[in-house]
Amino acid sequence: MRTMLCIVTAICLLLCIGGNASAKETVKIGLITPLTGDVKTYGESVKNAFNIAVEEYGKKGKYIIRTVMADDRNDATEGANAALKLITQDRVKAIVGPVTSKVAIPVSEIATQHKVPTVSGTATNPKVTFSDGKRKSYVFRACFIDPFQGIVAANFALKDLKAKTAAVLYDVSNDYSKGLGEYFRTTFTKGKGTIVAFESYQKDDVDFSAIITKVALKKPDLIFLPDYYNKVALISRQIREKGIRSTLLGGDGWDSPDLLKIGGSAIMGGYFVNHYSPDRKDAVADAFIKKYKARHGIIPDAFAALAYDAAGILLKALDAAKRPLSDEILKTLAATKNYKGVTGLISFDAKGDAIKSAVILKVDKTGFSYVTTVNP
Repeated sequence: MRTMLCIVTAICLLLCIGGNASAKETVKIGLITPLTGDVKTYGESVKNAFNIAVEEYGKKGKYIIRTVMADDRNDATEGANAALKLITQDRVKAIVGPVTSKVAIPVSEIATQHKVPTVSGTATNPKVTFSDGKRKSYVFRACFIDPFQGIVAANFALKDLKAKTAAVLYDVSNDYSKGLGEYFRTTFTKGKGTIVAFESYQKDDVDFSAIITKVALKKPDLIFLPDYYNKVALISRQIREKGIRSTLLGGDGWDSPDLLKIGGSAIMGGYFVNHYSPDRKDAVADAFIKKYKARHGIIPDAFAALAYDAAGILLKALDAAKRPLSDEILKTLAATKNYKGVTGLISFDAKGDAIKSAVILKVDKTGFSYVTTVNP
């Protein structure tokens, strides 16, 4: 009888232990990305990569992740509303995104106010993490920032392309475009280059003949186009139609397969600064590229790579936290050092910005080819 009682007790204990071991707590994580609108290809890349990161975490992580996705349509108001819903209604513990700076800036204010850790993969404007002399302590990013990107582009123009004169065309209503244009101008001028034109346009403009005519008269060696792929492709076609043969250069907003689809031969031969190249040989990058390509039929762009890194950093911080609470996640997130991501080693500085390298890519008929790497 005593033996039977011991056996029953032992079985009960094993069942209890096994039950507790398998009972994982569920944690909600939000994703804000443009699934519709003018840069929806960015959003698709981000969503695809985010899902892969969460799926991989599910096989080894401490928690069950429940994702809540929100479409910001690349609109600041939509993004702010999405953030409020995720935080106040869905009760997410952390957020990945948004993608573009104009959406990420208002979302960063909301995330800071409500004390919810947020990691953007791609929002490069300095105001995302630091504004009015204050650090937004709950906001981080896996990408480098526009001042660094502007310096890289200007130095490449001066030293590698040997450009002595340049024109800049930018969207005055877009913080990303305007800021990157200004950073390029500052560095190019300091390097003894001459800015012969600094022309603005509006977000919804489709006819750029007036400002392109002004640029044509100046005959610049290079034209800097700090905007997203759809607008860059349109402007490039009109530049070439005017007979202007200046070298074209831009930022990470160029990174989309639609750049070539829309721009065609007009954009070929252009260069842009980016966060990663699939040509970089690295075990982490190779594994992700292989999985992404097998699932979606294409090589992941920088938006996918950075979203995967942003999600990975956040999920690693979640596992390292004492409890799955926003304040606890924040502590481990802020301590991120030398995270091995698809886009390289990532560490956060005091402002929550990533310290990392940039690459220069060239547009050709087959896509984007690697040119060089620039370290911070």
